[in-house]
Amino acid sequence: MRPIFSTHLLASLIGLTLAPVALAADSHGADPADSHATPTKKSSSAPGKDIAEQLRIAVENGDLRKKRLTLVSTGIDRKPLDAHAPSTAPATPPFMLAAATVNPQASRNYIRAKAAVLTGYTAPEATNDEHAHAPHWSYEGDGGPQAWGKLKPEFNTCATGKRQSPIHIEDTVTLQGPAEAIQINYQPSNGVVVNNGHTIQVDVSGDNSITVRGSTYKLLQFHFHHPSEERINYKSYSMVAHLVHRNREGQLAVVGVLLDPGLANSLINKVWTYMPLDAGDSVRMPLGLVDLNELLPKDQRYYQFMGSLTTPPCTEGVLWMVLKQPVTLGRDQLKLFGQLFPNNARPVQSVNARAIREAQ
Repeated sequence: MRPIFSTHLLASLIGLTLAPVALAADSHGADPADSHATPTKKSSSAPGKDIAEQLRIAVENGDLRKKRLTLVSTGIDRKPLDAHAPSTAPATPPFMLAAATVNPQASRNYIRAKAAVLTGYTAPEATNDEHAHAPHWSYEGDGGPQAWGKLKPEFNTCATGKRQSPIHIEDTVTLQGPAEAIQINYQPSNGVVVNNGHTIQVDVSGDNSITVRGSTYKLLQFHFHHPSEERINYKSYSMVAHLVHRNREGQLAVVGVLLDPGLANSLINKVWTYMPLDAGDSVRMPLGLVDLNELLPKDQRYYQFMGSLTTPPCTEGVLWMVLKQPVTLGRDQLKLFGQLFPNNARPVQSVNARAIREAQ
């Protein structure tokens, strides 16, 4: 038997004082918008149980989501509204106006919340993520590099920054002369290979660091871009590896290693062996398998400049050192990465009269 609730319950549920109405619970879960739903019958008898107790039981059994609360008029003229009706026609009841303007889903959520209060339960919070339908940053389409600065307020630097990376480096405009050597201290370490949806990244743990400009930067991770993001004297390379470091002050330093087809690279072979194929997945490599010395060229002279992260939020103040001599990777190694990430390189950004040192 379907219980018929009183006006007092309706007032407690929606917080209004209404004309006499009856509230019926429809256990068939029909959509209020369905014009073919069977009308709920009225009953003149009072409910057998206390209303709050009935609601408590419904919430306990998980039935509240399956029921629909329906307002049934008990004394209101249901004649269609006539735009030409005389001014003496009765005004539309306030609760009908409210029903016409209130979002049905919001009303159901409100009623559920009220019922939860009556029965001593806490209603789950409704999700309202303003970014739920915003395009995620990517390398093409609506979320591509040209739109990064507009996707989120915190990405604004991608559009307005004056020291953005990557850049096109031309020897004719670099500051050529002596420069300190990068003191590199890499040793066999542990690593976790991550497919973050944008690239393959290896998070490194161990005592790995570089020292330059009087500061020591600890290696955090390295990752790959295809093709290379940097361009040197109008030449692009097949890939680039970015080795990301941070010092105690939180400043970042990135070493760029350019890659072109040739002999297979032993470190890349190890990383590709444990490469996760699904975005968001990660694989732990065997202990001590990561040795960045296997990725570095013998000649470690470099181009140095101040730039930014090459992915959102494009934070500036990053010290960049792009090694001048490229290293090789096998064509099969290049093909495998390219199948997963056909293009994950940000276009070159304006140099904006930045000083670029070329170590001789």
